Amino acid sequence: MPPAKKRASSAATDERVTPAVPAGDEIAREIAGHSYEQARDELVDVVRRLESGAETLEESLTLWQRGEALARHCERWLAGARERIETAQREAAQRSERPDLADDAS
Repeated sequence: MPPAKKRASSAATDERVTPAVPAGDEIAREIAGHSYEQARDELVDVVRRLESGAETLEESLTLWQRGEALARHCERWLAGARERIETAQREAAQRSERPDLADDAS
């Protein structure tokens, strides 16, 4: 009897935890093609809906998961933009330190 109990309790635990993982992956795949602006605008809408309190608990959890995925997506876009700016600044500094490089860039 104890082994059956153990399986039943682990199955109950899996039901509570497991659905969030595929949902997160599915959301990430779905929004992977979003531009920064698309993801940001959708995130603003998700926050507005959550703050309204009109959603059920289950809908709120789903919205929260989507919002988290959208926020991570926006962070990746911003990190990429930050990296491009830093690269451009380094290259500009190198050109200003070495005038011969500035002539090559023109």
